[in-house]
Amino acid sequence: MNTSLSASSAALEEQFGRRVAARLSAGNVELSHEVSERLRVARAQAMARRKVIEHVRSGPVLLSHGGSASLGLGGRWWTRIGSVVPLVALVAGLVAISVMQDDNRTNELAAIDSALLTDALPPAAYTDPGFAQFLKTSDTEPEH
Repeated sequence: MNTSLSASSAALEEQFGRRVAARLSAGNVELSHEVSERLRVARAQAMARRKVIEHVRSGPVLLSHGGSASLGLGGRWWTRIGSVVPLVALVAGLVAISVMQDDNRTNELAAIDSALLTDALPPAAYTDPGFAQFLKTSDTEPEH
């Protein structure tokens, strides 16, 4: 049953390709000779690449898009692992960053709390608007 599905999908692809080629060729009449020649060369190059890729895929060694070669043994398994590992690393990195930020924030709050509790002034003095104004004006006045 798989062979009939692949054969029918291959036939549909072929039919679609022919329709697209016919539509593209219909517009060729209005193009200049230079553009027509460039398109013909590009088509020939594309067909040559397609034949090379089909030939390579049929053998035991596969070429990836980057140009590196790999054995065709268990390629799907390694591809799945290769696509999951960066995702796991990203999630682990985000969790580590979150934990570090929480620790830093906790340490900052602890330092502020300990400074407030060990200071000579009561904590209520820091919330007094008059005291805040006093601190602002005392910082700007020059000392004698």
